[in-house]
Amino acid sequence: MHCLFVGAGSIAGAYADGLDGSRLDPAGVCDLDADRAETLAARLGCPSFSDLDAALSAVEAPLVVNLTSHRAHASVTRTALSAGRHVYSQKPLALSAETAIDLVETAEDRGLALGCAPESPQGPSQRRAAGLLADGRLGAVRLGYAHAHVGRVTDWHDGPESFLEIGPLYDGGVYPLTLLVSWFGPVSRVRVADALSPWPERESRRPSVPSHVEATLSFADGPTVRLTASFYAPHRAREFYGLELHGDDGSLYLEGSGAMDTDEDDLRFGRLGREYTSVPPQWPTDPARYIDGPDRLAASVEAGAPERATGRRGAHVVAVCNAIETAADSGGPVPVADVGAAADRHVPPVGAAPTSGGRPDERSALRLPAVGFGCSRYRDGTYVDRRESIETALDAGYRLFDGAELYGNEHRIGDLLAAPGAPDREAVFLVGKVWRTNHRREHLLAACEGSLSELGIDAFDCYALHWPGAWAHRGPLERLADLPAEEAERLAFPETDDGDPETAPIALADAWRNLERVHERGWARTLGICNVSREQVETVLEAGTIDPALVSVERHPYRPRPELVEFCHERGIRVVAHAPLSAPGLLEEPVLAEIGAEYGLSPAGVVVAWNRSEGVVPIPSSTTTEHVVANLAAGATRLAERDRERIASLADPGFER
Repeated sequence: MHCLFVGAGSIAGAYADGLDGSRLDPAGVCDLDADRAETLAARLGCPSFSDLDAALSAVEAPLVVNLTSHRAHASVTRTALSAGRHVYSQKPLALSAETAIDLVETAEDRGLALGCAPESPQGPSQRRAAGLLADGRLGAVRLGYAHAHVGRVTDWHDGPESFLEIGPLYDGGVYPLTLLVSWFGPVSRVRVADALSPWPERESRRPSVPSHVEATLSFADGPTVRLTASFYAPHRAREFYGLELHGDDGSLYLEGSGAMDTDEDDLRFGRLGREYTSVPPQWPTDPARYIDGPDRLAASVEAGAPERATGRRGAHVVAVCNAIETAADSGGPVPVADVGAAADRHVPPVGAAPTSGGRPDERSALRLPAVGFGCSRYRDGTYVDRRESIETALDAGYRLFDGAELYGNEHRIGDLLAAPGAPDREAVFLVGKVWRTNHRREHLLAACEGSLSELGIDAFDCYALHWPGAWAHRGPLERLADLPAEEAERLAFPETDDGDPETAPIALADAWRNLERVHERGWARTLGICNVSREQVETVLEAGTIDPALVSVERHPYRPRPELVEFCHERGIRVVAHAPLSAPGLLEEPVLAEIGAEYGLSPAGVVVAWNRSEGVVPIPSSTTTEHVVANLAAGATRLAERDRERIASLADPGFER
């Protein structure tokens, strides 16, 4: 779609940087400064203008991208709308609510699209934060603190005059306000506000309005938030655009409400009574671009449904800023009119990562989070309590938990899932596994029913055979973690008089058909099988009426299992890699360190990313917070084919394929 850039200042260059790959084609640049317009137009390969009416007459461009100075936004938008053009405006939409609302109504009356920056709700960190809210992690959110420390614009901007005329609310305050309105809906009133004018005496260029504003806002459907917007607090202060929200069950801290890129520490969650844990991205994320807003607006026009949601939201944000100024003069409270601000609540929960990589039959396969968490208690030859690490994994954003009857800690996981600050049940994918001493039908059903009771859930997302071969039954395996190790071993690992495992005459095909009874009773949404070969998967496919949705096997670079993985993927069966980091010596491999240096990953992170790059879901198990977070974050990286080939060279012929 052809577009006309109106305004050729520094922000226009940032918008222009993203044009490649967008649906927008610059047809002209207009700026009162003819030289500045000509410079940008030469870069974009289009004509330049210094008069807006002339540009609108000469250029066939359905969309105007309004990048003028703050005070000029409203008049330029009005002129463009009057000329029948769709408009995307840099923030703010206007400086008065009355004008902003009139612009929205004009666009609606003419059937035109009207969008407004900032697009902060679409940033990668901001979407993860929205996912935490959608997950129910914070419970009812009642308090918040938002900062917009824009800093001394006279120090860092070439043309600070426009900023000094309008103040920090309309330039910086709009970032957290836009984000909060998108999450919680409109602000109902400004409870109290204050405005100050701190400024260095030595500085000749001074704001013509207060340089520091603080206000307490009540949202109609959400928290009370204290907002601070400042031209005095340094631009690179700790709270540049920081946002924190506090609820009944937990808190979140977002490093930057207006950030366009993301890092694993940019979002942190603190469950009630626990330290904050980083919530890293779980799938590849591209930085937000300035051009994304106009690009989405153009898409709505092409679809025949010109969008005005961000324009309405921008109008409400202007109304909030106006009310803050009024409250600062009068002391408050001041009501804020709801101008139909739209809430962008259509964001995926934290764990609902898009599946990707390596699976020919992706549409029919089970959708799983990028990385899962193993809940086994057996580590380095001993049994350990996993409560703390599982709780940390929940806080970090893991949403696939691999449990088992054998681990004996299902009741503890159930306690964590029921505790305040836990994610909603539907946001978590729970895998359960029946131990091999319970393959007989009555034992298997009793085991599943007991596990469901311990977890406090109605059904597993996937219930699986832990191993294909059956062992002799020695009694129910109830809360093995609470039993002395010797008693737990006796029940779970039956032996003959010769010290060999005591098997049971239950064929894999029969065990699978017994497992299907679990599905028939509604106790599991899908079924799976673990620690199998390709031939054993074929046996299950032939024997049953329900195909496995998930196959879990030991998989790491020494044992990549390519034939099994390909076989499963061709049939829409998801492959889960347990023990992906546990092979002796694996994490000391030089090739993993070399690849990690290229991607900013540890050797463990490379192995996690390698699995994800090949469409396999790894379920690492760690007991340290640093490793729990780093393993999850590594799932956001996809390795190039050349690097996966280097890892393939580590395959050990000594391992069974």
